[in-house]
Amino acid sequence: MSIQSIREFMPKNNLVYFLCLALLIFVVFPLSMDIFRLNLIGKYLTYAFVAIGLVLCWGYGGILSLGQGVFFGLGGYCMAMFLKLESSDPESTKIQSTPGIPDFMDWNQITELPWFWEPFYSFPFTLLAILLVPSIFAYIIGVAMFKRRVGGVYFAIITQAIASILTILIIGQQGYTGGVNGITDLRTLLGWNIRTDSAKYILYFVNGVLLFICLLVAQFIRKSKLGRLLLAMREREDRVRFSGYDVSNFKIFIFCVAAAFSAIGGAMFTLQVGFMSPSFVGIVPSIEMVIFCAVGGRLSIFGAVYGTLLVNWAKTTFSESFPELWLFAMGALFISVVMAFPSGLAGLYKSKVEPWLIQTYTNIKRYYLERNGTRPAESGETL
Repeated sequence: MSIQSIREFMPKNNLVYFLCLALLIFVVFPLSMDIFRLNLIGKYLTYAFVAIGLVLCWGYGGILSLGQGVFFGLGGYCMAMFLKLESSDPESTKIQSTPGIPDFMDWNQITELPWFWEPFYSFPFTLLAILLVPSIFAYIIGVAMFKRRVGGVYFAIITQAIASILTILIIGQQGYTGGVNGITDLRTLLGWNIRTDSAKYILYFVNGVLLFICLLVAQFIRKSKLGRLLLAMREREDRVRFSGYDVSNFKIFIFCVAAAFSAIGGAMFTLQVGFMSPSFVGIVPSIEMVIFCAVGGRLSIFGAVYGTLLVNWAKTTFSESFPELWLFAMGALFISVVMAFPSGLAGLYKSKVEPWLIQTYTNIKRYYLERNGTRPAESGETL
């Protein structure tokens, strides 16, 4: 790969954002926080996977999905099923009427493990399922919607309905899914205790590494021909179609990529928090995930991560001090984003902070040159 292609893939300013975010996640947070707060940050970062996918899907492709919690939940449930089976060996469940099956199945008078649970004894299968199950589900939705040119607000409402339907289905099938409580009491991963402080540190860093891999994939898509086509589709879909491109295929692909990102976040959430429930699948969490993306900036993959961290930190702080005011604060934040800075924090930085930093640097350098008797740069010259 040539230097020119590297610069095209990761321009200088994007590289600075990338390194600053890496410094924050891998150095500043671990050194400045206790394990409880660091685990909270790890939980917040699992939502950032969803926000990055929404930048590609909504910000670039113009596809507003209000059901990304569905894919987050599917990835989380796939991981939870493996962990639950591992902790439900006959020795650990010998007090049950049917040993060897998850406790919630025994409570619901199920006497044998359902067939669709059986493959989740395998860890490699579970890893594949985390990526494939949400992606296949997203593909089915995409083909059904985009091939019929369903988009805009109609697509957003349909994805919201799907999130609601899946939540009702999970709660209704209590004997197979754990119902409203979800799948809980997850303790080990391949015999490794994931509840210890050392395990939480390791999972935090694994989560961070996976997040940066997704960031690199998203950056590659943004800088590729596909990224340019997505922007063209968002602005003038009819022109892209008349140019000979099958717009629906591009939409299906990017929707599946966003679903895969969300599923990875859901799986890491299950590992770090120790459970998965339908409360992370429904309409409310899905809309909150859109707000994370909007606050950070729906055209900035780095801004989406910062937006996720900021909103969740505010949610935790307000919930601890003023629990009854948080919903009002969330509503005010969403209105502010829509009316005051529609491009989010990233747009605010680009339009206000970055020009100020450049001007400040220019003034400092000009002053330094004058102090040393060097001719200051004239207007229009590069310093």
